[in-house]
Amino acid sequence: MGNHLRHDQAHPHDEQAHVHSAAHPVDRESDHAREHAAGGVGRFARLFGSHAHGHAPAAHDPALSNERGIWALKVSLIGLLLTALFQAGIVLISGSVALLADTIHNFSDALTALPLWLAFGLARRARNRRYTYGYGRAEDLAGALIVIMIFASALIVFYESIVKIVDPQPIANLGWVAAASIVGFLGNELVALFRIRIGREISSAALIADGLHSRADGFTSLGVLAGAIGVWLGFPFADPLVGFAIGIAIVTIAWGAARQMWYRLMDATDPAVSDLIEKTAAAISGVMDVHDVAVRWVGHRQRTEVHILVDGQLPTVDSHRIAEEVRHALFHALPALMDVTVHVDPGERKPGESHRLTERHDRRTPQT
Repeated sequence: MGNHLRHDQAHPHDEQAHVHSAAHPVDRESDHAREHAAGGVGRFARLFGSHAHGHAPAAHDPALSNERGIWALKVSLIGLLLTALFQAGIVLISGSVALLADTIHNFSDALTALPLWLAFGLARRARNRRYTYGYGRAEDLAGALIVIMIFASALIVFYESIVKIVDPQPIANLGWVAAASIVGFLGNELVALFRIRIGREISSAALIADGLHSRADGFTSLGVLAGAIGVWLGFPFADPLVGFAIGIAIVTIAWGAARQMWYRLMDATDPAVSDLIEKTAAAISGVMDVHDVAVRWVGHRQRTEVHILVDGQLPTVDSHRIAEEVRHALFHALPALMDVTVHVDPGERKPGESHRLTERHDRRTPQT
């Protein structure tokens, strides 16, 4: 008969220790030396650029990934608040309604870090008898809230554009308004690059969505610049027309982020991941077949279930060893994987004989 093998207590998989610094070394000293050689510019580039290694250590370690996520939110929160405060000062001396809207927008974007910060904090908690899978799903819910805020920001842009057409207002200190819009764009774009980089590093769809939100806000700031230039050239309706164009761009970004969050909330995954799981498990000695693979994201961590077929005459201890080798290989193949359940099916003379007792109770949806 088949056996479900997880053995989280009897055979714990220490994810923090399982980074395997010996088998997969990370040359920290070399990285440190290169960073010093590059100077401040090198450190800045490493902050916003892609990671040099195939898999960052944060991808292996749940605690480290949560810390990286919270750190990214802290840095971006400070950056956006400074940007919005500078713009608020320019609003006071210019009377620009567009810049006021952009400033309010940047303040709201900074505040989107709070629900995601709360979600990463919840993810630190250990699973319990009520939340048996832990609190990782809070991150996906926070991501859905951020997507709603992106759509809301587009509506604000459309509204402000209509107001400017109906009741155009004169703008003073156009040079400062232009400078504030450029600062707004740069501040949002740097925050976007930073959030998206860390989000990809720890496989957080919510943090990536938040980065896309910042990028959308950067486009809004450019709209303020275009409007100021249009007013300077004697075309007062340039600002609202550009605003509509920016609103459409924001909606496009929001749609892409919404699609990614939908995949997460509906437990969708890249089919290539399932193929990798099947190939990795099938490569283990003693595995005769692999089937019924299921994989899901919970926050920025993965869980999977897989069925393997082994020789039905093997002793239980040997079947268990094969299952553990499958789990071990999968933990290496998928850095974000935090839990693997392996169901062992014995090879039979009459296929399906060992599952006859439960075949009428199998409520799984047939695969297509």
